[in-house]
Amino acid sequence: MTNATPDPTFAVRGAVDLSALNRPQSPPPGEPGGAPSAGGYVLDVTDANFQQVVQDSTTYPVVMLLWIPTDKANAELGELLGRLAEEYAGKFLLGRLDAQAYPQVAAAFQVQGVPTVVAVLQGQPLPLFQGAAPEEQVRGVLDQVLAAAEQNGVTGRAPAQGGEGKPPAEVEAEPVEEPLPPLHQEAYDAIERDDLDTAVAAYEKAIKQDPKDALAVAGLAQVRLLQRTRDVDLQAARTAAADAPADVDAQLGVADMDMFGGKVEDALARLLELLPGADADAKEKLRVRLVEYFEIVGPTDPRVVKARQRLAISLY
Repeated sequence: MTNATPDPTFAVRGAVDLSALNRPQSPPPGEPGGAPSAGGYVLDVTDANFQQVVQDSTTYPVVMLLWIPTDKANAELGELLGRLAEEYAGKFLLGRLDAQAYPQVAAAFQVQGVPTVVAVLQGQPLPLFQGAAPEEQVRGVLDQVLAAAEQNGVTGRAPAQGGEGKPPAEVEAEPVEEPLPPLHQEAYDAIERDDLDTAVAAYEKAIKQDPKDALAVAGLAQVRLLQRTRDVDLQAARTAAADAPADVDAQLGVADMDMFGGKVEDALARLLELLPGADADAKEKLRVRLVEYFEIVGPTDPRVVKARQRLAISLY
């Protein structure tokens, strides 16, 4: 689900700290002992292709590594991310930006040092982490990026870039998707053109025709989440919730932002913790929102199963 604009919100603010130049060095990418060459699902980003990469993030997730390729610590992280990009086989594109060669492009990410990893979804930069990280942690971060991308409808597959990566023929073919029912297609098309009201109407009509249409119910919950979070300032929402911990509406606002950002457990826990002391009206409001979250995440997800049990205990 995209609401990206043709002019992404990247802003130049100062230069990136290139202190990595003073650390142990590594051979250039592609040479023995260095990071692998670009190819497969790894692309070297330049000032010439940067805007296209950002635009492509409206179709599939992009993970950007801002690095100095000949720095040993940078090269090691580049090798890890490159290996994971091939393993994930197109679920995201790894873009590698040489901060020394393209300082103006690097400065657009507003980072202060390298290596730094930033996700780009729908043309928007989302800082992930700076410096080295263990593989398990990196995998967890990537999975969170993919979850956030899916919630926003960024579900395309990155094309293989050629070069030394895995040839497209070696990647398991994606199953051919069945055509969407007409009302589902209408909703999807409306989301693509950022017409969320029309998408809601289409899903509501589909549910009226078939109340057991689980995909329409989930789709409606997702679009309503997009509507609620569209113009919300996250910091302001968190401040309001911190200032008024018993204010149900304030807590719902932060929970929506957590859900939107892929922090499912945080969103569910925030609302469940409010239930025991809430009055009847507040409990109903919390119940409705939690049920929407359950639809978004999926009824068989272990987090939903556990949360549903807590909800039942709190209500009855």
